[in-house]
Amino acid sequence: MNQEFDFYPQKPELPKKENKSGWRMTLMSLLLFVASFLILFSDQIQFLVFLVIVLFIHEMGHFIFMKFFNYKEVKMMFVPLMGAFVQGVKSKYSQKESFFVVMGGPIPGILFGLIGSVFAVVYHVPWLLELSGIFILLNMINLLPLDPLDGGQLFRLLVKYDHDLFLMIFSLVSSVILIAIGLFTDSWPLTLFGFLMSFRVRSIQKKYLIRKELIRNQINYRISYEDLSNRDYSIMKSIVLDHNPALKKYNELSQKPNDVLTAENVNSVLETPLSLDSSIWFKITVIVAWVLSLFLPIVLFVFFGDYLQWYFI
Repeated sequence: MNQEFDFYPQKPELPKKENKSGWRMTLMSLLLFVASFLILFSDQIQFLVFLVIVLFIHEMGHFIFMKFFNYKEVKMMFVPLMGAFVQGVKSKYSQKESFFVVMGGPIPGILFGLIGSVFAVVYHVPWLLELSGIFILLNMINLLPLDPLDGGQLFRLLVKYDHDLFLMIFSLVSSVILIAIGLFTDSWPLTLFGFLMSFRVRSIQKKYLIRKELIRNQINYRISYEDLSNRDYSIMKSIVLDHNPALKKYNELSQKPNDVLTAENVNSVLETPLSLDSSIWFKITVIVAWVLSLFLPIVLFVFFGDYLQWYFI
């Protein structure tokens, strides 16, 4: 660190996160997911089993790629009535690796669905056809270019990744579209998901405004917390607290300000660096795989749908 910054107070250490109970948390979230589903749809046991299988295999695709690319604190969580997600962190992200991580969930799921459909049609297995249909449908929906679906993440990776205003508008439009689709299809879980997304939009807007101030103050926020200088932390802390009146008031009135919570708020504004290491040909390959995954099942259904007549008889 440069000596000119030595007179600034030492920034607080972030608390180390324990990940030993990751699978216990996954199991607990799965039990909550199952319980909430059974409360509302107690007569849909088979569909619930199929749904859990599809979600688990989808998220395991993300999980395996994150582990392969040495992500830290990787864990899978189920969200009652919503779905599931996998999260992990790195000190620096690779655009190419991120493509594999994002597509590692939906594409294998669609392939499972297509292969299962073939076996179901050949051997006339109704339950396998239903399971395969859920595999295909949920993973195709997940590939739609809407935030925070996998398709939305792919879209953001392919375009201007680091444009906060674009992300805010993209999330807002995605929220409105999800609500509209939910209302049109009479799907209250999708409508609720869209409304919950609006809170995410507010969070993104707040982060966008903070980062605008950081840019005006010539503070680099595309950096890890560990590499953040004491000087930049002090300036960021002041700006972040100005946008968080409750925490600022607490720190002013308390005899012992919550430095750790303040540091976590500062850390949430930082953007982990992304290495743009994908060639144009790699991006074209990703787009082709994305489009094929979205439209191939539809094309196959149009041309070979007659083979499903036995199921509807």
